[in-house]
Amino acid sequence: MLLSLNISNIVLIEKLNLQFGDGLNIMTGETGAGKSILLDALSLALGARSDIGLIRSGCDMATVTAEFDFVNDNVKTILDENGIDYNEGLILRRTLSRDGKSRAWINDVPVSIKTLKQIGDELVEIHGQFESHSLLDATTHLSSLDEYAMLNNSNFVVVLRDTKNAYSDLHNAQKRLKELTETLKMSESEREFLEHNVSELRKLNPQIGEEDELANARAKMMDAEKNAGILTDAIEVLKNNGNSLDEQICSVAHILERIKTDPNPYSEHIDKLYDAAAIVAEIGEQIHPENTNVEDIDSVEERLFALRAAARKHRCTVDELPNKLSQMETELNAIDNSDAELKKCRVDVDRFATIFNKCANGLTELRKKAADNLRKQILTELPDLKLGSADFMVDIQSSEPSQNGTDGVVFMIKTNPGTPFAPLNRIASGGELSRFMLALRVALNNPNNKKTIVFDELDTGISGATASAVGERLNKLAHNEQLLVITHSAQVAGFADKHFKISKHSENNKTITTVDELTNDDRINEIARIISGAQITPESIASAKNLIKF
Repeated sequence: MLLSLNISNIVLIEKLNLQFGDGLNIMTGETGAGKSILLDALSLALGARSDIGLIRSGCDMATVTAEFDFVNDNVKTILDENGIDYNEGLILRRTLSRDGKSRAWINDVPVSIKTLKQIGDELVEIHGQFESHSLLDATTHLSSLDEYAMLNNSNFVVVLRDTKNAYSDLHNAQKRLKELTETLKMSESEREFLEHNVSELRKLNPQIGEEDELANARAKMMDAEKNAGILTDAIEVLKNNGNSLDEQICSVAHILERIKTDPNPYSEHIDKLYDAAAIVAEIGEQIHPENTNVEDIDSVEERLFALRAAARKHRCTVDELPNKLSQMETELNAIDNSDAELKKCRVDVDRFATIFNKCANGLTELRKKAADNLRKQILTELPDLKLGSADFMVDIQSSEPSQNGTDGVVFMIKTNPGTPFAPLNRIASGGELSRFMLALRVALNNPNNKKTIVFDELDTGISGATASAVGERLNKLAHNEQLLVITHSAQVAGFADKHFKISKHSENNKTITTVDELTNDDRINEIARIISGAQITPESIASAKNLIKF
């Protein structure tokens, strides 16, 4: 429900704060007072296309704020997608600048105008001479007919649910069949490719962690090979071309022993030379080149290079090769088993198609019955609304299968005998359209629908009993839904739960539109003014009192 509408600097409105109520909210006023401005302002808050011509003269910016207390499931989905909290209700705000820029907020969260319009279309439905929502869009007719069928036939809900489930099963089976068919088309070339690669990797038999082990082993072997060369060089030095170093040291000691002086002055050095010779001899016996097998390092390198080449080929790491092999084996098995799987999938598709068609056909029959009942109900409404020459039908045609069955639904109307039926949005007259939409809304009245519905131009070309019939139907519709109705009819105004008067006056060389809620005598006087014009008479006062229903 629309709780309030705050307007600043829109055309003739300087500042305005309207508080709406449940049921039927009626707005009246003299021609040119600014009733259309209210609709323009509300539409702006709901995401309509902006027009800088709406900005009040002398102002740089206009603002409209609409507050609602109802959030349906569709609105919740949109709000959740945009990260907007709605526990405290919903506030839609729109600004329009003189430079043409327009901005929007929902609960103080900036949103795009597209998002604002999505929300607005879910909250408010406007029927007027220049704009209309929801039911004029043929894409809504199927769901509208289904809502009507649900309210009048409890079995419809069961059949619709079964149809949705059957379509889901059929859709999944068809998707699987398509995937298998495409797999088979590529199977021969794919099979040859997979078999070659699977055979290659199976032969290679890669293991997780093997690359690191081989790399470490290769590094150790290469170090051992280098060390062996170093040790060989050391041995060669100790041998000194066949004369070992220890023997040469001993020879030096022997030479020194030949000195004739007694005691020998080099005896201490001689002892040290013999000790050194013994140490050198011991070292020479203990140094051996490390045992490195060239064939071993070649096999390690060959294995390591083979693993890395396979990894490059399959665009993965060496450690991922075992998993790659497993994937290709699975794909190869799938191709090998696809013929049998394909046959099974075809059986499933046929079985689910049979179930779906049975459910969809049952749904079509229930829709046809609902369409007949809806037509009869609407035709009983039309004469009192001065649409006695009009006719209505629901055109149900076959369409592509979906979760809603195989039906396409369009509401059709003709306003004059002898003319062909045409889609609902072909009605030319704003008044005729609004009255027909009223009849349709009354017939489709769903107690679970909490939209705010706006009617304008309802009373164009009608008066007397027809106007009373319009008022009665508005009153009936307002039992479940909030209505905002702009009217020139005293009979319609008499049904108001809340009555607002729109006035225009000048002050300080400025023209301003104001809106006041009317009660008691003020309301009687306004209805009397509608009846008799500027000159209110006792007779018009008496008529006004008779027209007021509450």
